[in-house]
Amino acid sequence: MLQRLFHLDERNTSVRIEITAGLTTFMTMAYIIVVNPSILHTIPGLYHARASLAAATCLAAAIPTIMMGLFTNTPYALAPGLGLSGVLAYTVCARNGVPWTTAMGIVVIEGLIIALLVVTRTQQAVVQAIPLDLKRAFAAGIGLYLTYLGLAQSQITRLRYSYGDIAKSTIHNPAVLLGVLALVVTTMLYVRKVRGSFLIGIAITTLVSLTADTTHLPITNQPFVLPHFGTLFYANVLDALKPGLWATILAFVMSDFFGAIGTVVGVGQRAGLVDANGDIPGLRNILLVNSFAAIWGGFCGTSSSSTYVESATGVAEGGRTGLTAVVVGILFLLAMFATPLVRIIPAQATAPALIIVGFLMLSTVTYIDWGNVETALPAFITIIGISTSYSIATGIGLGFIMYVIIMAVRGKLMKVHPILLVIAVLFLLSFLF
Repeated sequence: MLQRLFHLDERNTSVRIEITAGLTTFMTMAYIIVVNPSILHTIPGLYHARASLAAATCLAAAIPTIMMGLFTNTPYALAPGLGLSGVLAYTVCARNGVPWTTAMGIVVIEGLIIALLVVTRTQQAVVQAIPLDLKRAFAAGIGLYLTYLGLAQSQITRLRYSYGDIAKSTIHNPAVLLGVLALVVTTMLYVRKVRGSFLIGIAITTLVSLTADTTHLPITNQPFVLPHFGTLFYANVLDALKPGLWATILAFVMSDFFGAIGTVVGVGQRAGLVDANGDIPGLRNILLVNSFAAIWGGFCGTSSSSTYVESATGVAEGGRTGLTAVVVGILFLLAMFATPLVRIIPAQATAPALIIVGFLMLSTVTYIDWGNVETALPAFITIIGISTSYSIATGIGLGFIMYVIIMAVRGKLMKVHPILLVIAVLFLLSFLF
């Protein structure tokens, strides 16, 4: 049945490979179950709602991911975005005083707008208007971004987000030693082409961490708990329609819209899902599920869910079909009942998968026509923008602006697709104001 449903033979994969890929993707994403509630619980009204936020995070990830697997047969996994969670908590709610229920209403509206863009085929038109070299830059930029993230999680380096640079860590720190060990072990397994190398590396690192006492088993006598859904369906959509919040909604749409496009295209290139023009067959359905995920995230009481770059770790393990995504979604559902156990996986355990996948995704730079400055320079700016701003949307915006400027200087502005020109102007305005 699984063979017929997911066309495993056609994509040169098997049930075992897909399950391994799903487990790997989930392990590299599991941190979201702990980190997202730690951000959102700082919002007034959610101070004591960590348990509910953890369950909401799992639910916001599970349902869209399973839908992605069943309706699009692709290995993309989705979950609430930490960047938007931070904006909701620290800017929209804390600084601007917007109630959390209204903030969730903003997320729902943002998802509805993106759904409208997909239904009217606007989002697909945007993807087709992007020059091929810039699409290839998405994957390379995400690759560098994942590498920086992996180095930070391993504690080999420390990211200074306020300055956009990195700093060395001391090798005498046990946490750093664990990160180095994890990277060495996982790399050895990977270069030896051991099937499930990422998953085995995660398991070994977690066991070493527990033995070395750098990670602790849950203190609670109840490793399994019943989930609480105290934030479900509290989104106040009507209150979020106030004119004063329109700019916030637009900012969320721009971030989610282009973040999703960049991730889908970038990971899709690694999975072999793109055609010769850099387009993905069935893109409309993928983006439609992504828009539903944003809406669903708001109703669950988290930030909007979107396609995660960590999906690339499962792809690197051989995941090529929706079965990978379904496995991830089921694991998120199970995680709602085992959140104390999820916390024992140290960040260092999943870091090597991100670093190695970053290396794999960076290889797309070899397909960029570096002799054509009209697209090569914007592609370079896109790569650096994504990796140093820690925002896929920001990197894409910088690349679009540079592309329009170069084409204008060379007297070829009329050759720029009108959609791309409008988007570049919108990005420029968002950066200025």
